[in-house]
Amino acid sequence: MYLPDAFTVSEPVEIDRLLSQARLFSLVTHGSQGLFASPLPMIHAPESGLLKGHLARANPHRERADQGDQALLIAQVSDAYVSPSWYASKAEYGRVVPTWNYEAVHIHGRLRWVDDPAWLLELVTALTDRFEAGRAAPWSVDDAPEAYVRRQLMGIVGVEVRIERIEAKRKLSQNRSEPDRQGVAAGLAASADPLDRQVAEAMRGAPGPNP
Repeated sequence: MYLPDAFTVSEPVEIDRLLSQARLFSLVTHGSQGLFASPLPMIHAPESGLLKGHLARANPHRERADQGDQALLIAQVSDAYVSPSWYASKAEYGRVVPTWNYEAVHIHGRLRWVDDPAWLLELVTALTDRFEAGRAAPWSVDDAPEAYVRRQLMGIVGVEVRIERIEAKRKLSQNRSEPDRQGVAAGLAASADPLDRQVAEAMRGAPGPNP
């Protein structure tokens, strides 16, 4: 990933925060048949340096990537289009163009496929609990019949990536003046799109401008 200093995230606490917000990852591997990618939700386990998820057993990814292969996980945490009309400098000199603000994390590590039913049950329970949290009536894995859950687990394969290197980036207008940043944040916050408002919230917690 291209990482200009102004946009690079290197603090472990901030990286963990970004990974805790990421929902869907793209698992990318390269084997004898070339590149292959699968989107999947994952759980970050910072205490063990792992990311865990699962794939449908019918997904051919397992046949195209061996145990211990190098893997790349791509997490797009937030993103939004930035209109040049939001820059204060547009009225000053007009030399502005559109861009994109975003937070993204690339994780490099070693792949492990997991067939253990107990591991898979623990994983799907953790994933479910995470994404059901905050609902008025959250669904639990225990709500389904035990025999049904066991059959469903037979249709998936666990995937675990042991983290070796992380590249994290927050491109949130840090290279613009403070008036320009404030204009972008205000424009995004006023958007009807919740994804735009998510980036506005991220900008409020990001470092100031780095011209």
